[in-house]
Amino acid sequence: MHTLQRPRSLWLARLIVMLAAITSLTGVVGITPANASVINSCTISRCADARSANSTWSSKGYPTTAGWYTWSGGKYNYTGGRFQNREGQLPSGGTYYEYDVYSRTRGAARDAYRIVVNRSTGVTWFSPNHYLDFYRL
Repeated sequence: MHTLQRPRSLWLARLIVMLAAITSLTGVVGITPANASVINSCTISRCADARSANSTWSSKGYPTTAGWYTWSGGKYNYTGGRFQNREGQLPSGGTYYEYDVYSRTRGAARDAYRIVVNRSTGVTWFSPNHYLDFYRL
């Protein structure tokens, strides 16, 4: 009977070590919980870039159709159209649209930087990590 206990305790010890490693790794890699942080100001790196992009998107009337739009310097920028706010991180009841912050060659891959505009109120949020966190501009 003692031999049956040993493999079970060894298995449990390995499980605990693996869970500790995964927990440690999430802190190093920057994986965040499912709930986004929603901060009422934007003082982090790239907020100025998000404000500049917001100004340009505003001058274009915040298009609501997903697609590529001409940008300065012969580049393009993309809007994905309606942002559903499925996880409910942003205030409920708004009609949101998402816009890329950084321009690039038409058709190039999108990065994680977005602004999300509440078309009902005009309040704009910056997400530097594809909707994991939101900073009010």
